[in-house]
Amino acid sequence: MKYLTSVSLLALSAVAAQAGGIERSHSPYAILWEKGNYVELSYGRVMPDLTGERPVAPGVSLGSGNILEDFSQVGLGLKYQLNSNLDLAIVFDQPMGADIAYPGGLISGPAPYPIAGSNAEIETNAITAMLRYKFDDSWSVHGGLKLQRTKGNVELFNTAFPGGRYAMETSSETDAGFLIGAAYERPDIALRVGLTYQSAIKHDFEVMEGFGPGAPTTAGAMEVETPQSLTLDFQSGIAADTLLFGSLRWREWSAFDITPPLYSSIGSSDPQNPNNALVDYPRNVVTLNLGLGRKFTENFSGMVSIGYEKANDFRTSNLGPHNGMKSITVGGSWTQDAWKVSGGVSYIKFGDAETYAPVSGQFADNDVVAVGVKVGYSF
Repeated sequence: MKYLTSVSLLALSAVAAQAGGIERSHSPYAILWEKGNYVELSYGRVMPDLTGERPVAPGVSLGSGNILEDFSQVGLGLKYQLNSNLDLAIVFDQPMGADIAYPGGLISGPAPYPIAGSNAEIETNAITAMLRYKFDDSWSVHGGLKLQRTKGNVELFNTAFPGGRYAMETSSETDAGFLIGAAYERPDIALRVGLTYQSAIKHDFEVMEGFGPGAPTTAGAMEVETPQSLTLDFQSGIAADTLLFGSLRWREWSAFDITPPLYSSIGSSDPQNPNNALVDYPRNVVTLNLGLGRKFTENFSGMVSIGYEKANDFRTSNLGPHNGMKSITVGGSWTQDAWKVSGGVSYIKFGDAETYAPVSGQFADNDVVAVGVKVGYSF
């Protein structure tokens, strides 16, 4: 059952790559349930297709082209058994990110999309150090500290801006958060139910921003809070060599807001974006994943899972125009002696979205394919 558990966690991580705001990974604590001493390396490739259009006349629209860049995810984890009751783990991952690029000069219809050429990037790297203490074979608690380093930049082109261009760059900031949780297990039926809280992390950025060809020129400050979350993870054997698994995850995305002071000062014509935020999410998000794993041979196990995130009733930023999602993931895990290799592929269907005025685009029928592989070694 432990091999089925490993591939199920890989599947849930793959789905996280495009679920809920800018989150790309979410469960660094999962490695704590590996047996003994263990090290792993993971790699994922995410290939999104996100296009929209802006109607300008009956039967005539301006097309955006594909605005999301393909990106890769890497992760590294080490888990060490200090004694029979206490485990230590250290994980490097990339929990948040964005790679937006509206094709420049693309003409679809009578003119280019209003913000053609605009682009934005968010980079986040994190190291999480955790301990897990087992009271007995059933009950355990876990917790740790996370250091997260984040930076970002954006460049927007629009004839409504002074000089037709806005640009902003942030400083690189490193700040800390924590996680804490507990779990109940019954090893005889591969049952585990765990609840984990991860705190918000606040970054106080120095920003340089400005309008026109020579931007940025103005220095300022901006606070951004990456959201707190609460996750219920569960699994149970339901038949010989068959595992049911899943998770229910809540995130406070309503606390996430990127509002540079100079950009905000030009105001907004959209009542759903009164502060003229570059990116915000006025609703919190709940994501559900549910799957089945099956051990086919002594060495090979497979799984399939589905994911769902409800669309909310609000318009979105032009730098994140999707709203909710549905997903399916298929994967497998091969073990040989101390080695374990897991892989999976996810297909994710974006929910339709309408973006803020004055560039009110409609983004529909979009999707993403994500593939991942993880190599683990027990020692």
